[in-house]
Amino acid sequence: MLWPSWCYLVSSSGVASRRAIQGRVDVIIGKRGVVEEVLREIEFRLKVKGFVKVRVLKSALYVTGMDRRGIASYVAGRLGAKLVDVRGMTFVLYKPKRSEPSSKVEG
Repeated sequence: MLWPSWCYLVSSSGVASRRAIQGRVDVIIGKRGVVEEVLREIEFRLKVKGFVKVRVLKSALYVTGMDRRGIASYVAGRLGAKLVDVRGMTFVLYKPKRSEPSSKVEG
């Protein structure tokens, strides 16, 4: 099966991004809309996994007054993440993990 070019963000095989797109939803945005608690949870999961899959419930669309792509763009912008895909009521965000700063030993 051929995959679109946006699937290959992590490595040449794109295994991690495909797993995020096809896998289970990590976070659900519900009737309270996009609140700080939800943003913190998404940010935490981005730090741990690098990818996060988010589902938007219809009640969140009503509360926020935005459409599904608007919510996805808003969340990505607030967290400094890249919006990988929007399919139906779910979207996938990607944020590269920060590498640990190497400590130099002078001798």
